[in-house]
Amino acid sequence: MKLVLFPAYLPNVINFSWMMKQPKVYFYGELSYRKQSFRNRAEIYGANGKLKLTIPIKHSKGVIRKSYKNVSIDYDRNWQKIHWKSICSAYRSSPYFEYYESELYPFFQKKQVALFHFNIILIEKLMFLIEHSFDYQIVNCSPTELDILDSLISAKKVFKTKFKTYIQVFRNKYGFIPNLSILDVLFNLGPETKRYLNNVKLDLN
Repeated sequence: MKLVLFPAYLPNVINFSWMMKQPKVYFYGELSYRKQSFRNRAEIYGANGKLKLTIPIKHSKGVIRKSYKNVSIDYDRNWQKIHWKSICSAYRSSPYFEYYESELYPFFQKKQVALFHFNIILIEKLMFLIEHSFDYQIVNCSPTELDILDSLISAKKVFKTKFKTYIQVFRNKYGFIPNLSILDVLFNLGPETKRYLNNVKLDLN
């Protein structure tokens, strides 16, 4: 069976490390959208500790279940401005923020309709920034033909993976916080991000 993944918003370290280690990543969006997941949520290290960034989604009247690929982003609230301001506040003083800032800023300006596709093109950009050749495919077959790796985007799943520490902006205040968004590694480690992710020994149980 083909192993497939739901694309996450600014994926965490485990998610991103897993994708890097696959010869090809298969994304799937046909199943019903579920709340309480990293489909529309990311976690960064803010001045007060772990900070959640959530993309609001549109809810259709009379539609009980909508597939992930058909979920639209809600721009009634200026979440892009809020998220970018939070990212800047968290990482402006990190070693590599200014190096990647101009590459990521457009994602918080231009509007994309579908959350599913927004997450994928953002992942593509992040893979490019860490200089990793990324091959992926969107699959549309029946879920009975697939092995769905749902745990990687579950906000409730706790993994046993042990993470090597690195310097984080607010580490002196709250200690090392593991498995945050890939942004935390990228802004703090820069060109060493790929090596760090390759060295993560995944334990998905």
